[in-house]
Amino acid sequence: MIEFGTGGWRAIIAEGFTKQNVQLLGQGLAHRMHSEGVAERGIVIGYDRRFLSRESAWWLAAVMVGNGIPVTVIDRAAPTPMIMFTVRSKDCAYGMAVTASHNPAVYNGIKVFTEGGRDADAEVTASLQGQIYALTPEDVKTVAPHELEGHPLVTVQKSMNWYIDSILEQIDTETIRHAHLKIVLDPMFGVSQTCLQTILMTARCDVEVINNRHDTLFGGRLPSPNMETLHELRQKVAESDADLGIGTDGDADRLGIIDDQGNYLSANQILVLLYRYLLVEKGWSGPVVRNLATTHLLDRVAEKHGQKAYEVPVGFKHISAGMDKYDAIIGGESSGGLTVRGHIAGKDGVYAASLLVEMLAASGRHLSDHWGDIVAEYGNLEMVETAWNFTPERRQELMDQLFERHELPDLGREIQRVSYDDGVKVLLADGAWLVTRFSGTEPVLRIVAEDLDEAGAYALVDQMVGFLGLH
Repeated sequence: MIEFGTGGWRAIIAEGFTKQNVQLLGQGLAHRMHSEGVAERGIVIGYDRRFLSRESAWWLAAVMVGNGIPVTVIDRAAPTPMIMFTVRSKDCAYGMAVTASHNPAVYNGIKVFTEGGRDADAEVTASLQGQIYALTPEDVKTVAPHELEGHPLVTVQKSMNWYIDSILEQIDTETIRHAHLKIVLDPMFGVSQTCLQTILMTARCDVEVINNRHDTLFGGRLPSPNMETLHELRQKVAESDADLGIGTDGDADRLGIIDDQGNYLSANQILVLLYRYLLVEKGWSGPVVRNLATTHLLDRVAEKHGQKAYEVPVGFKHISAGMDKYDAIIGGESSGGLTVRGHIAGKDGVYAASLLVEMLAASGRHLSDHWGDIVAEYGNLEMVETAWNFTPERRQELMDQLFERHELPDLGREIQRVSYDDGVKVLLADGAWLVTRFSGTEPVLRIVAEDLDEAGAYALVDQMVGFLGLH
C-alpha cells in the first residue's frame, strides 16, 4: 500500500497511513542507507501539525535507532523547507518529513529527502518502494519508545534559528525595515507562523496573524492557499488596509498571495513577479525552470531578457534537477512552490514570501502596481485547472485512450506539437496549451489549459472534458 507519487507517499489515515506502514517505510530506508554505506551520516526527521504526525516521526526514529542509524528529530511542528535545510546543514544522507502537505485532513504521508536536502527523485523512490515491498512487519527493527530518551543515537532539535537566520541573511532586511509594511499572515492552521512571523517582525513589518491555532482539521478547509480557501485572508487585508496578505499551505512549502486591492495572486503570477525582480532589479542573470503545467508568461519574461525557460515534468524533484542542470535562478510550479538559486533545492513558501516582501519594500510601490507593469510589458495569459475523479476501471480506460491509442479531441486550432513526457500536452500554434495528466499526489485526473483569456482556457478544458466523457 506504500506508493510514492510526485510529493512522496500519502495515504488516508488508518486506511493506508498506519504505524505498520510508517515503520515499513522507515525500515526500507534504513536498509537502503546501510546498503549505500551512508548510515553513519544519519538522518533528519521532522513533522507538521497533522493528526499522528509527531507520533509517526518518533515511530520512524525508533526504527532508525533499531538499525543503528543516528537520527536528528526536529521535535516541534516544522516547515518542510526547514527540515530540508537541516538535512543539508547537518550533511545527513537522508531526511523525512511527516506531512501530507496540502491534501485534505484525512490524509497523512511522508516526504523523503536525499543528500543536500533535495526531494528524492523517481529513481530513488521507485527503488525504495521495491525494497519496502520485499519486507514484512517481522523485518522491522525497532526499539521501545522509552529507550529513545537520552539514547546516544538520538539528537532532539527544538530550535528553528539556523533556518530563520539563513533567510534573514539572504534578504535585504534593512530596506524592508524602512518600508513600514503591514502584512496579514494566514498559516492555514499549519506550520509557517513561527518562522515567517519572526522573519517579518525582525525586519520591522507590522504583522497580523489569523488561523494560527493547532487544528488537525484545518478549520474544515483544504490547507492549500488558493482563491477559494483564502477568502478570510482577503477580507482581513481589506479590513486592515494591509499592503499584503500571505497564505501558506499545511507544511509551508507553498504560498498564495492577496495584494493591496484584495486580489488573489496565483503561484504563476508570483513566479513571474519574482523572476522579473531577480533579473531587472537585483541584476541576476540566468534562465527559469517551470513544469509543463505552469504559465508560459515566464517564457516571455525570459526571452525579453535574453534568457530561456526550461520545461520539466510535474514534481518538484524535476524543478530541482533542472535548476542544477541549467544553472537557473528561479524554478517553480503553478501549484504554489518555488525555489531560488542559493537557497535550498526544494520549494520554500517562507523564503518566497520573504523575497516578495523585499520586492515591495525595494520599490516602494503596491503589489497591484507591479502586476500592472507585468501585463503592460509582457501581456497577459490566463490559466485554468480542473480535477476529475474516476473509478479504477475508468482510469484504465482513460489511460488506454490517451496514452496507448493517443486519441485527442479536435480543438479547431493549429497544433504545433504534442508531448507525452508527462501525461499529454497539446501546444497550439498561437501559444495556448492544454495538459491532461493523472495527479501524482491525489486520485484525480487534472486538465489544465492556458490561453489569452479565461474564456479561451475554459473552452480548451471543456473540449477535453467532453471528449473524454467526464461530465
